[in-house]
Amino acid sequence: MIDSQICTLSSLESPELLAWSEVLRPLWDPDGTDGKPFVMHRKMWEWLFICAVLSERGVLAPGRRGLGFGVGQEPLVAVFANLGVEIVATDLPPDLAIERGWTTSGREYSDSIDALNNVGLCPDDAFQRLVTFRPVDMVAIPAELRGFDFNWSSCAFEHLGSLEAGLKFLVEQMRCIRPGGFAVHTTEYNVSSNEETVNRGGTVLYRRRDVEAVILHLRREGYQVQCDFTLGDTPSDRHVDVAPFSDVHLRTRLGEFATTSLGLVIHKPDDWQPQRPDRAAGGQVSRMRRLAGALRPGRAGGPPTSPGRSATSSPDAEPL
Repeated sequence: MIDSQICTLSSLESPELLAWSEVLRPLWDPDGTDGKPFVMHRKMWEWLFICAVLSERGVLAPGRRGLGFGVGQEPLVAVFANLGVEIVATDLPPDLAIERGWTTSGREYSDSIDALNNVGLCPDDAFQRLVTFRPVDMVAIPAELRGFDFNWSSCAFEHLGSLEAGLKFLVEQMRCIRPGGFAVHTTEYNVSSNEETVNRGGTVLYRRRDVEAVILHLRREGYQVQCDFTLGDTPSDRHVDVAPFSDVHLRTRLGEFATTSLGLVIHKPDDWQPQRPDRAAGGQVSRMRRLAGALRPGRAGGPPTSPGRSATSSPDAEPL
């Protein structure tokens, strides 16, 4: 079974991800003439990873419900709807998206379902019936978004302004999932250092220590998380791509750091119960403060982007 892992060439070549690469082929090979089995790009890896994880866990089926955060114009909404899944797709409210610069490129933001089935991965009638859109700020998830079989996001929570804000999102979004459900999220992963990093700004970079801290916190909250921190060691894995980008884009550079994608899979067990139910809301606040305290300060600042972004594409990466 595919568990939480880091983007590598070997994972792209796995049978599970190769099968989903064929599903997404119209996105990157519209005329069917490209003989490659996959695109060696970390954004493609993120989409394939999310699909494979959710498929293995049986939640991509008619009657299931999924919630996507910061979907931008990604293809997963249409892929899941085509399988009969009812989807609530979300992205920033329009005023915040404009303020924070996510509307300028025309490819990183959506404020309706209109741009979420551009390549026809789902028949229009099914798409219109199964997909709804609502504006959601990931730092203030509406209380009524509950009871989903799964949540997902593709490189979104590192754009919430700080390491702490992204990790708080990982904890808070679990409230949206029913017992027995799953969350799958990918993010920027710092492969240069487990000490220095970008901890505030438009794009922050999570170190291994940050990921380990939030996994420990989630386990204490009663959730199940596994993570494989194995890095690939092929020339393609070691290559750090910079502009003008090549066709080997598993790692790239943000400022002084090399970064790739890391995927987390979080399971809410069938018998899950809130921890410390007899304590007031202050108990949760105290636990989040302990989580924040586990994140040693890294280097502040980063690429010149606005804090609080909530979309799927990393600003450094060439679009597919």
